[in-house]
Amino acid sequence: MRTQSRRRPRAALAMAAAGTLLAPLLSGCWVGAGGTGSGGDSINVLMVNNPQMVELQKLTAAHFTKDTGIKVNFTVLPENDVRDKISQDFANQAGQYDVATLSNYEIPIYARNGWLQDMDAYVAEDRAYDEQDVLAPMRQSLTGDDGKLYGQPFYGESSFLMYRKDVFAEKGLTMPAHPTWQQVADLAAKVDGAQPGMRGICLRGLPGWGELMAPLTTVVNTFGGTWFDKNWKAHLDSPEFEKATKFYVDLVREHGESGAAQSGFAECLNNMTQGKVAMWYDATSAAGSLEASGSPVKGKLGYAPAPVEETKSSGWLYTWAWGIQKASRNPDKAWKFVSWASSRQYEQLVGDTSGWADVPAGKRASTYENADYRKAAASFQEMTREAIEGARPRDPGVQPRPAPGIQFVGIPEFTDLGTKVSQEISAAIAGRQSVESALRKSQKLAEQISKEYEGR
Repeated sequence: MRTQSRRRPRAALAMAAAGTLLAPLLSGCWVGAGGTGSGGDSINVLMVNNPQMVELQKLTAAHFTKDTGIKVNFTVLPENDVRDKISQDFANQAGQYDVATLSNYEIPIYARNGWLQDMDAYVAEDRAYDEQDVLAPMRQSLTGDDGKLYGQPFYGESSFLMYRKDVFAEKGLTMPAHPTWQQVADLAAKVDGAQPGMRGICLRGLPGWGELMAPLTTVVNTFGGTWFDKNWKAHLDSPEFEKATKFYVDLVREHGESGAAQSGFAECLNNMTQGKVAMWYDATSAAGSLEASGSPVKGKLGYAPAPVEETKSSGWLYTWAWGIQKASRNPDKAWKFVSWASSRQYEQLVGDTSGWADVPAGKRASTYENADYRKAAASFQEMTREAIEGARPRDPGVQPRPAPGIQFVGIPEFTDLGTKVSQEISAAIAGRQSVESALRKSQKLAEQISKEYEGR
């Protein structure tokens, strides 16, 4: 049964998405329904301050406004702040912002609540945009329950295994073409200590629904577990969920990085760059940093698909995408910006002006057919594409799911639930409690969600 079958008042949905959906870090600078929105030949865009977005901001006036006459007023904020500001403006349909950066977690929820403009008509009329060039998993993850498109990806990622080829060669080890998690654990034990201060693997242990729970949930999926079954019954105390969690915790405790309970993406990236770990399972987007000019490990890395056990693939799927607010005063102009910012022409512009390594990739098939990009990202581009195309956002495990999502459950309550569960499991990684104890507490938290959804 799909999540849209729930019967909840609109006000309750707005509160859920504006509160539980996002971390409670209110910026205090929201302008309500009486605030100033866009008008005339301008649009307002609210976006996260990631490097790719900052580059977009620099290129817009000379390459979009000059051609279209549409002025773009950007508001650029850190991730937690931008999520809060977006949720407030879109939930209230204040119309202050025409376009915002949203992920494939928020877009289906926002669409369900009627906060987004669907893009089907624009896509049909804008032949130059070439929607079919967008990778299928990206299109699927940005589609609402009604089958309409509500977002266009700016860039995308999956997850894979990164490893030191030189260290493996020195130890006489070979990475399987499609490793299982047990093979990874065995390899981690063999390369642990291969160089002074080097540990076998880095895995996130930092609490957070988007930190620890992202990689761990992919492990749960491929071990046969799930957060909820198709009838919304919580399964965090199931043998499969417990086996996967215990495997992950044991692996990082035995062969993982120092201070694992406080290590997230940034810490693992530093560990891999500095030669402190021989393997790392995480986002495909990390490869660009590891292979960047000046990186100590540039050219020393190999890449393998996300490890599996019972599924054919297990990589996650994530995208920063553009959503148009339903209350936008200029939806047509907003689409022109979205179309430009997510187009292959924009990627060409970035390649020509900043270099192909900086292209916001992971969303279009044509990117991976471009000779310039393939050369710049030769060591990881094909593996990244395969990981994204192999992702199964609506069918990531061995059983039917009640909501979409690979590394998350696509409901507003997951941010709060996932964060609380991650705190319990991080405590197990730190040795402050057993996995069994962590999951008993986590099951009770999940059962509270089950009570709201079961039978609907």
